Amino acid sequence: MLIEFSVTNYRSFLPTQSLTLTANTAAELQKENTFVSPVPNFPRLLRSAVVYGPNAAGKSNLIHAIAFMKKFVVSSAKESQEGEKIDATPFLFNRQSSRNPSEFEVLFIKDGIRYQYGFAVNSERVTGEWLFAYPEGRAQKWFERNYDPETKKDIWYFGPKFTGLRKVWQKATRSNALFLSTAIQLNNEQLKPVFNWFDHKLVVLAQGTSISHGFSADECEKEEKKKKILKFVNAADPSIADIFLEKKEFSMDDLPSDLPQSIKEEIARDLKGKKLSQLFFMHPSSDTGEGVALDFDEESAGTRKLFAMAGPWLDVLENGFVLFVDELNTSLHPLLVRFLLNLLHSPEANRHNAQLVFTTHDTTVLDQAFMRRDQVWFVEKNAENATRLYPLSDYKPRKGEALQKGYLYGRYGALPFPGELRF
Repeated sequence: MLIEFSVTNYRSFLPTQSLTLTANTAAELQKENTFVSPVPNFPRLLRSAVVYGPNAAGKSNLIHAIAFMKKFVVSSAKESQEGEKIDATPFLFNRQSSRNPSEFEVLFIKDGIRYQYGFAVNSERVTGEWLFAYPEGRAQKWFERNYDPETKKDIWYFGPKFTGLRKVWQKATRSNALFLSTAIQLNNEQLKPVFNWFDHKLVVLAQGTSISHGFSADECEKEEKKKKILKFVNAADPSIADIFLEKKEFSMDDLPSDLPQSIKEEIARDLKGKKLSQLFFMHPSSDTGEGVALDFDEESAGTRKLFAMAGPWLDVLENGFVLFVDELNTSLHPLLVRFLLNLLHSPEANRHNAQLVFTTHDTTVLDQAFMRRDQVWFVEKNAENATRLYPLSDYKPRKGEALQKGYLYGRYGALPFPGELRF
């Protein structure tokens, strides 16, 4: 469960910007859009948060930031070698910041325990890393690592509650890798909940990430899963009566005729003996009532995208994932976006308290009968051309205020101001 994410000096972000999913005490949609934290005496948490702003203001960079953090935690110890560059881009429109490290931090809950983990990196090395745990409500500093540019060495601290082969893990940690990632590779048990939260619970769909329909198609081989996916897709197209997969042996005839023969032969070698799946949607005939099978590629873009999302979305709900999505509304009608969010906001459908952070230009979501005021965030560029992330609550909107109208009229900022084009 995500509590807060912060980013500093990364891409369009310069000073620290934080997105928090703690709910305020307002009673509006409390049962639907919030849930009780498993940590005693801790605020309720939000099931979702939406981020608005003009193009090039930093919405996508927020998603890129959490994506970079996840990837670096999961892979820094196993997918890089000593001396390899770290692909972290600082804020470049300032000479000093371009030389400073980028910094990332998350506060989250895993197995009923609150954690605070973060790190700082430049293109050469990790310059800082820290982890606090709150197993009994009080902070325990498990470890901290800081690079001293004068001695060109890391300064380490290990707390008394952090046990095991600390010196072994420390010595094995490369300058361009995280201690957390390295210790996990060397079978540290104490850090597994932290690592597993990034590896298994955090899911990020950044801009340009395409969701293949393959996962949903595979799920349709299980009858119970297929029923759920069919119900899901019917929200977009109620005329779909059934979904089925047809499997057949690979044949050279399945390849495009204009493909060079050498490439055909290479593909044929790779697929020899394998079965290919073809996905069909059944629609009733208007006069006979019999089923008419349409190939998946013949369905509308919205139906194809919703089907592709069906399996992963249900997976998010069933496993209580934390999902970040850039431009959730792409190829989807606003009512379908609301359908997806309604599932997430349903205590019955979302029994494991999955959470969603998404960017969008769809202002119909700004309906107080649908979203709480503390779920809405904005981004805009400041005078330094840096992204500022701020909550709607900064403007203290009244209960029942027309948020969509207020946003489009510029009351909360974060709007594009296109100029007049003259030829």
